[in-house]
Amino acid sequence: MKKRLFTPGPISVPEDVLLEMAKPIIHHRTPEFLQIAQQAVEGLKYFFQTKNDVFIIAGSGTAAMEASVVNLLSPGDKALVISGGKFGERFVELIKTYNCEPVVIESGWGNPVDLRLIEDTLNNQPEIKAVFATLVETSTGTSYDIKGIGEIVSRKPETVFVVDGISGLGAVECRTDQWNIDALVSGSQKALSLPPGISFISISEKAWTKINNSKMPRYYLNLKKYKKAMEKFDFPFTMAVGLVVGLRKSLENIKQEGIENLWQIHRRRALAVKNAMASIGLNLFSKSPSDAVTAIVLPEGIDGEKFCSDMRKDFGMSVAGGQDKLKGKVIRISHFGYQDEFDTIAVIAGIELMLNKYGYKVEPGTGVREAMKVLFSI
Repeated sequence: MKKRLFTPGPISVPEDVLLEMAKPIIHHRTPEFLQIAQQAVEGLKYFFQTKNDVFIIAGSGTAAMEASVVNLLSPGDKALVISGGKFGERFVELIKTYNCEPVVIESGWGNPVDLRLIEDTLNNQPEIKAVFATLVETSTGTSYDIKGIGEIVSRKPETVFVVDGISGLGAVECRTDQWNIDALVSGSQKALSLPPGISFISISEKAWTKINNSKMPRYYLNLKKYKKAMEKFDFPFTMAVGLVVGLRKSLENIKQEGIENLWQIHRRRALAVKNAMASIGLNLFSKSPSDAVTAIVLPEGIDGEKFCSDMRKDFGMSVAGGQDKLKGKVIRISHFGYQDEFDTIAVIAGIELMLNKYGYKVEPGTGVREAMKVLFSI
């Protein structure tokens, strides 16, 4: 049985990237590898839509999230967090871990945030040193107005803007420099179509001022060390060589496709799934649904955890269940990774069949037909 991954990380990896990573390993301090690293960093700047520094960290996306906290803040600092799901909550946990004070705006799971509330909070608490937000909240499939938040924060010369782009970068529009993002983090196992294991962070000149003045203790995640090493496109610590080799190839593919085309591809896949679910009577959880991952509310009485397990066993399709308060209530389908239009149709067909198995009657092909109208303009 063919296995198809529709989870929001890990994702299916393209064959040419897999073949690149299957080549004999090379030493990480050689000119050969440093040239690969240079090409990868140049590709990342295009992917991030930035002219700023971009660093590669051996560690999952949370490593880059933690790097943003320990480099930009000092103990006791206040930081504003826009939290509407599991990964907004992670920023809160990280900030507390390093003895800083989070000021939290809870938009509610699946809800967009009120920009006026952000502006009022910053005006009323000018001591806030950083604003932390999420491009796409993986747990709810929700997109946030990062451009709008960036405009607000840019008017505060002593406050930097940090964005978790792990589940959105490459799948939805994000223009780091134009949108005044001072630190943007991402991970390999999402729209970059790589296995998990490396993460990334871009740093603006405004953010460097904070880093240079930070009193936070740090060692492995000290971005000053990464900046010094990057002068020779090297790394301060042993790098995940095979993943960087694969990263270079993946970024070549993305550059050839064009980042704006990539955003449009994800938009079309997401719209196909949304229209299909509406046609069979299922609702989306989010009030501001993303093009990266779609969270679908299951009919009453269907256990989402068992639904996902049976999808894997019966059809070889991996979709994600809900997290925390959404566990058992939703399924989540990602639109990134090595997918095409027929994979999108396949997962919709699988959902139709599984719903019928659980007693929720769907006329076979109802959702598939709506998806085909989007994917093939019929």
